[in-house]
Amino acid sequence: MKQASTRVIAICSDAIGETAEAVAMATLRQFELANTEIKRIMNVRHEDEITRLMEDVAERGGLVIYTIVQPELREAIKEESIRLNVRTVDIMGPMMQAVIDTFNDTPKRLPGLLHRLDEDYFRRIEAVEFAVNNDDGKDVGAILKADIILLGVSRVSKTPLSIFLAHKGKKVVNYPVVPELTPPAQLREVTNGKIFGLTIDAEQLVKIRSERLKSLGLPLEAHYASLERVQAELKYAHSLFETLGCPVIDVTDKAIEETAGLIMQYF
Repeated sequence: MKQASTRVIAICSDAIGETAEAVAMATLRQFELANTEIKRIMNVRHEDEITRLMEDVAERGGLVIYTIVQPELREAIKEESIRLNVRTVDIMGPMMQAVIDTFNDTPKRLPGLLHRLDEDYFRRIEAVEFAVNNDDGKDVGAILKADIILLGVSRVSKTPLSIFLAHKGKKVVNYPVVPELTPPAQLREVTNGKIFGLTIDAEQLVKIRSERLKSLGLPLEAHYASLERVQAELKYAHSLFETLGCPVIDVTDKAIEETAGLIMQYF
């Protein structure tokens, strides 16, 4: 088997492959794998597509993660994995079989049911648009329309967390906490349980901000990334969180999914 310089993890799905990719990304965070590409192959319908995919992965020395509901396509992957000596991981198969065995039921075997165009789908799309339009405090009036309000100093992952929660169907506003900026009065009108304060270890935030300055070509010694400034901002943020009586989540070393999971527990 020929080893390529860039290793590949192929996501094979008869829908869009989002579930398998999420599992792959969560797993890869546990490793330091350089030059590893995640390649998503969606809407697979024919066995020849699987053959081409498996041969490509075999050539590159990778593995295949799949979410396939059609029995003939699942069998094709198994046969090709044996023929080409390619490791595969079936994400849905064991769970589907467990449900069949436990509840004596038969699956619909229809691809893409998770993303069908139903009311829930359009609610998520609306939530994503809401999060984008109200990122970083663009419209303080939206605070009273939101399901979740995220507060935190700069670079504590407010924006990606907002988008992730929006994909769960929650309308999210995130607002920057800055000592020189008076918090909007609308925050005091929000129903309890909607506001969440985000905090982080000061030294880690210094590193994050320094990397941000570096990416922008700005001097690393800027006041924005100094430990003194960061500590002052975090202290001010905590005083605001205490005043509002909102839950505080420490995002230090947490993945976006983990922080979102903590927030969703409140709902």
